Amino acid sequence: MTETSKEIRLTVTPYLYYEDVERALAWLSNAFGFVDRESETMRNDDGRVVHASMVGGDEIILMGCPGPSYKCPKRSGHVSQNLYVYVDDVEQHFARSKRAGAEIISELEDTFYGDRNYGVEDLEGHRWYFSRQLQQLDSK
Repeated sequence: MTETSKEIRLTVTPYLYYEDVERALAWLSNAFGFVDRESETMRNDDGRVVHASMVGGDEIILMGCPGPSYKCPKRSGHVSQNLYVYVDDVEQHFARSKRAGAEIISELEDTFYGDRNYGVEDLEGHRWYFSRQLQQLDSK
């Protein structure tokens, strides 16, 4: 890094669309352990949740319902992104997800890139991968 360049600190916060945000809040809490930040929940005039946020550790996940033009991955038949989340105890997390009835898309396994992880699909088809780093690979 040169004297004139500065490292840019970035924080990435996913914003996921759900047809039923309220149901997603309960499901993500039960299956993955995220905590609803109820103070940030917004409802429309009919009382339906249209925006919410959850926290897991130090990380925030935002979610909302963009209306009738939205098609979740299960409805559209297409996956457009994956979320990759590091957890302290991936074995315990895997067991929790299975108990909650999450659809496991890849079993818990050690990978060639040094992580132990598993993949799961949530109630509307968003794909999540939960992982624990086993070893730091040399990037050279």
